Amino acid sequence: MSTAASAKNGTWRNWGGNVSARPAREVTPASVDELAAAVRKAAEDGLKVKAVGTGHSFTSIAATDGVLIRPQLLTGIRNIDRDAMTVTVEAGTPLKRLNVALAREGLSLTNMGDIMEQTVSGATSTGTHGTGRESASIAAQITGLELVTADGSVLSCSEKENPEVFAAARIGLGALGIVTAITFAVEPVFLLTAREEPMSFDKVTSAFDELWAENEHFEFYWFPHTGSTNTKRNNRSAGPERPVPQLQGWFEDEFLSNGVFQVAQWVGRAAPGTIPSIARISSKALSARTYTDIPYKVFTSPRRVRFVEMEYAVPREAVVETLRELRTAVERSGLRVSFPVEVRTAPADDITLSTASGRDSAYIAVHMARGTPYQAYFTAAERIFTAHEGRPHWGKVHTRDAEYFDGVYPRFGEFTALRDRLDPDRRFQNDYLRRVLGA
Repeated sequence: MSTAASAKNGTWRNWGGNVSARPAREVTPASVDELAAAVRKAAEDGLKVKAVGTGHSFTSIAATDGVLIRPQLLTGIRNIDRDAMTVTVEAGTPLKRLNVALAREGLSLTNMGDIMEQTVSGATSTGTHGTGRESASIAAQITGLELVTADGSVLSCSEKENPEVFAAARIGLGALGIVTAITFAVEPVFLLTAREEPMSFDKVTSAFDELWAENEHFEFYWFPHTGSTNTKRNNRSAGPERPVPQLQGWFEDEFLSNGVFQVAQWVGRAAPGTIPSIARISSKALSARTYTDIPYKVFTSPRRVRFVEMEYAVPREAVVETLRELRTAVERSGLRVSFPVEVRTAPADDITLSTASGRDSAYIAVHMARGTPYQAYFTAAERIFTAHEGRPHWGKVHTRDAEYFDGVYPRFGEFTALRDRLDPDRRFQNDYLRRVLGA
């Protein structure tokens, strides 16, 4: 099954199936010049413009009734600079293809998220991240950007060139222009040892600070209706390489984590009363394992069960209290939650609208299977997250608006002022950006 968004009868749908749009036309430019021409033509016709990647956002951030730009022909590596240790890549390149190409060159990104279906521009524009004590989101690894702005001109930015644009455009929400190429800092490929093991909710929350401090990359999944979590610690290793054996990998990552989990979702949907029992079984199905491999094979995993997701960044020191409140809310509500809750961290960064901008952060992600009612659960979770000055992931379900963001992002006004300068006529606006950035 393709993980990309689909377009049928002129209707575009996202991966999660919760957003659709009917653009006036779609353009698939084969060059930056063609993309710039498409933006100028849209202006002549009085149409808005949005670029869309694989549709892995659960918000309507890429939806438009104007011109939909599909960047799938703008792919591949433009340049590798081994002296500067950077790689410049076309915006439509899927992360999956970038990771494989870098590994072939003996290179790697420092950190990455847990799925790699997205395009590099879609992932970075929405602030996609993994987990890390010192290493931050994918966007924080950007050293340079090229984008087509509202008047159809091509603008390059870095710390030295147009630095005020660079500060914001690394996570630009598609509001400042259409990203055409990204330069990432890379390093020689390295090995990570992953240690996955079950741990009780009480143990992981009481020892969270130590687990965070002792590991380069720490994350865990809590199974609602149980006192169980599955923890994952990834740390650099001198080797040797010891990947998960193929058959074991298929059994654990495909059969259990995707196949059996999908069946459990179907059963839970048909009979919600069975969900707590299924959760207890699921939480015990995955056993401890340790393996050593190159980064993208450790950080990422296949996600074939379709879902809808909300994720908030809270100050790292508030994560345990926030989680305990979420557990209490689920227990008291009568909600039936069939998906685990994912918890990760990121260090503070200097990107204007990064969810970790200026503060050490922890991420709490809640999910529901595609097609199941998620509003009651997400509303309860969001109430808890916002009480801790949470910042929602730009590509995941939330109900916040510009007034809220002005309160939780110290540099919010800096971003909107830059948008006024780069896109005064709101060529790149849509309903979502009107809500989150203001008109």
